[in-house]
Amino acid sequence: MGILNVTPDSFSDGGRNLETGSAVETARQMVADGAGIIDIGGESTRPGADPVSPDDERARILPVFRALSAEFGPDGPLLSVDTYRAETARLALEAGAHIVNDVWGLRREPEMAKVAADAGAGIIVMHTGRERDKLPNVMADQFHWFEPSLDMAAKAGIDRGRILLDPGFGFAKDTAENVELMARMAELNVLGLPIVAGTSRKRFIGALTGREAADERDAGTAATSVLLRLAGASIFRVHDVRINRDALAIADAVIAENMRGQ
Repeated sequence: MGILNVTPDSFSDGGRNLETGSAVETARQMVADGAGIIDIGGESTRPGADPVSPDDERARILPVFRALSAEFGPDGPLLSVDTYRAETARLALEAGAHIVNDVWGLRREPEMAKVAADAGAGIIVMHTGRERDKLPNVMADQFHWFEPSLDMAAKAGIDRGRILLDPGFGFAKDTAENVELMARMAELNVLGLPIVAGTSRKRFIGALTGREAADERDAGTAATSVLLRLAGASIFRVHDVRINRDALAIADAVIAENMRGQ
């Protein structure tokens, strides 16, 4: 999953894809590098980012969805909308999106679940620790957050086969918590849902590697992708598609060899 931020202030690539033409060109390169999904967002989720009005968010991303739908057609990559706003999600789905990526796990705007259900869309339910008191146990807090969100999805009629979980690396988690979450992420497999790993260029990678500049953290990101693939993650939301595809090819070869030996 390639990250396409149509924003002026995202922590890594803010401003690079504000124009629709630039966004389309970036998406083309991501697909050439092996992306099967393009995740498009119009509001930065970095800590301290200025809020964006719904109108501004939609003005940024809807032309990109229309352009990419025309560019790639029905046989192209899946398109994902990174938003917690139900109306933005509905409009993006009408413009060609296939997946809703909700960083508030259906909890900021509860009508989001109905929007996804009505459209038959995929839904990524992300964990966050923002604006609430977390449980002290990292994995207990994951289940504490996901269980009500999954109940909301079921009550709205979202097919369970369309739900993915994102453990929310970096969202109100310090370096130690992120490392523990990586080490224990396989525990989420008990829920029987695909896991989306979103570690790309996050601050904790910089803390572990000493790389202060976000765009110097791709090698560290690839290392996390391999570790999380071995733990069962299925989709990797990244800035640099090529380096992560290469790293994951090695991980998949090892997984396949282990399966042959069983």
